Amino acid sequence: MAVPWYNAERVKQPGSVILNAWKAGREAERQHAARAKANEGARMYAGAQINRLTGDWSALNTSADSEIITSLRLLRARSRQLVRDNETAKNAVRIVQNNVVGTGIGLQALVANSRGKLVGEVNDQIEAAWAKWAGKNTCHTAGLLGFADIERLIMAQIVEAGEVLVRKVRQPFGGSPIPFALEVIEADRLMDQWQTARAPNGNAIRMGVEVDAWGRPVAYWLHPVHPGDYQFTTFVPAAFIRVPADEIIHLYVIDRWPQTRGVPWFHATLKRLNDMAGYAEAEIVAARASANIVGFIKAPEPGAGDDVQFNQRVIDSEPGTFKQLLPGEDFVGFNPTRPNAALEPFMRFMLRSAAAGVGVSYESLSRDYSQSNYSSSRLALLDDRALWRILQGWLIRNFRAEIHRDWLDAAVLAGEVRVPDYYSHPDKYRAVRFKPRGWSWIDPTKEVTAYRLAVRAGFTTVADVIADTAGGLDAEDVFKARRQELDLMDELDLVFDTDPARVDDQGQAAPAGEPAQEPAADEADEADELPRQEK
Repeated sequence: MAVPWYNAERVKQPGSVILNAWKAGREAERQHAARAKANEGARMYAGAQINRLTGDWSALNTSADSEIITSLRLLRARSRQLVRDNETAKNAVRIVQNNVVGTGIGLQALVANSRGKLVGEVNDQIEAAWAKWAGKNTCHTAGLLGFADIERLIMAQIVEAGEVLVRKVRQPFGGSPIPFALEVIEADRLMDQWQTARAPNGNAIRMGVEVDAWGRPVAYWLHPVHPGDYQFTTFVPAAFIRVPADEIIHLYVIDRWPQTRGVPWFHATLKRLNDMAGYAEAEIVAARASANIVGFIKAPEPGAGDDVQFNQRVIDSEPGTFKQLLPGEDFVGFNPTRPNAALEPFMRFMLRSAAAGVGVSYESLSRDYSQSNYSSSRLALLDDRALWRILQGWLIRNFRAEIHRDWLDAAVLAGEVRVPDYYSHPDKYRAVRFKPRGWSWIDPTKEVTAYRLAVRAGFTTVADVIADTAGGLDAEDVFKARRQELDLMDELDLVFDTDPARVDDQGQAAPAGEPAQEPAADEADEADELPRQEK
């Protein structure tokens, strides 16, 4: 039914009240939508905004294994190439080896009786059997690596390749009665050329690691030989070796979970190190080319020189001589701009980023302490040492503790360690303290004083100080060596200011028959019962 007063043509005319109201309402809706969108953007994280400045920043929400499978082989190959050919990468691996392992992680057995007192006979027996087995002929299947060498190789491979496998072989080698040895396996031998595979039992094989529904390794699928060893191997039928997981220690740092394989530690800095090497080479080539040019001779027309070879004029030159130019010629010297004066600060900037990517300080990686004072260098070393302690703990938890348990089982089985009730109380006899390397004092005068005050105040113990600073020794080792030293000085009738019973801390000799520092009267009886070193 038509409305008699409504005129559609008049509504559409410019200036119509209805048309203007409709347009105003539409514009208000548009402005409200724009404000809502702007407010939504303001509530976003800046790193998640998409605009003209971040349009080329693409990122995908993928799993750790999905990212690793597409890059692992090339990352590993490039990382190894850098370690072979780049001095900075080679030094980074050496720094980690030296600081995490050093000369090897020591071992001290801590078997104690029911009263908590250490059983020296059993502990000495375990330590002696370990030292005998840790030689290269008995602990390594190929007889080429001592146990400390295996530890250093493991850390080198973890940095360079991101991971390494150690196989526990339960048979004797090198005439050892203990049926236990280790085989170091590079990660290249893992079957990682397929993204997905299924084992005959239905388990998933993720990049060579067979896992159950919880992601727990069940077995490892390996190439019979290194796939890159083609120059030294003959035809081998296509086959893989399935090794149960209880025979393999797969060492790698887990950054995300689930994560089946490890990533080379150079992954974040590979491109930068390669760019640094290319830039340095270009600068060296430019400097060599500039050094070959002495100057230029300007002449109105070509003239004959001492000789002409390959259409180039050659002039003989010797030290301490003057040369006469031909009429009309003029000599213009060449002032090269190489070596580039900006090369050193630029390379320092690049090296700082590379050091941060690997996880070491610039001072340690570059061996350049000229850009820092004592305080900043000390802070960098302390930060490095905090990281080394973390890595030492990681290596002990994931490698040394398991190796010690399995080795001790084999040693007891072979009769090298004689403990009648071992299988009734295995944890009692597996008690052990691992002794990673420590570090010497940075400022001995201040730090010795600080440690001494901390011990006297009860904030730490002498054993803790020795563990931090004695380079892998423990308190028992130091105390025994100290006792032997004092006894030898007595035997030879020698007096040094290191003997607290003979000389006080001011360097003054004590009167004959009197201790250097008299104990308090109420403590005299107790002090007389203590060993002379403790007085």
